[in-house]
Amino acid sequence: MSDQTLNVGDVAPDFTLKDQHGNAVTLSALRGQKVVLSWHPLAWTSACTTQMKDLEAHQDQFKQFNTVPLGMSVDSVPSKKAWAQDMGVKETALLADFYPHGEVAQMYGIFRDEGGTSQRAVFIVDEAGVIRFKKVYPGGQVPDMTEILQALKEI
Repeated sequence: MSDQTLNVGDVAPDFTLKDQHGNAVTLSALRGQKVVLSWHPLAWTSACTTQMKDLEAHQDQFKQFNTVPLGMSVDSVPSKKAWAQDMGVKETALLADFYPHGEVAQMYGIFRDEGGTSQRAVFIVDEAGVIRFKKVYPGGQVPDMTEILQALKEI
């Protein structure tokens, strides 16, 4: 696990990762909007699939809260693309923290050396790039979308 620990009130480390379509997504380019960084350990698993489908299903609420949801894992772009197609995820960007392997997960302090994946975690970054919500979940627990939407409403 990474030595770095980020907490609410810290500036979110900037990054650029490719989404399932090969498009570069840079966190700092999303300033002026809230961003949900929804980390999942690996694509193609049941809890992770539910987590990403939840992001897609709540796109209207995210738009109401001026929020961009991003699905994040150490999987590759081709894997993310096939998985998104399989799940029917069309609007939610699924970002590949593949190479250097898990670099962004390490920056956020949620990389698991054992297994080489991220933890399941959600960070909400405000319009100025500051972390306003952070929660790390047990492996099989899907983040509670009601809790995330409530946090967005309060930010």
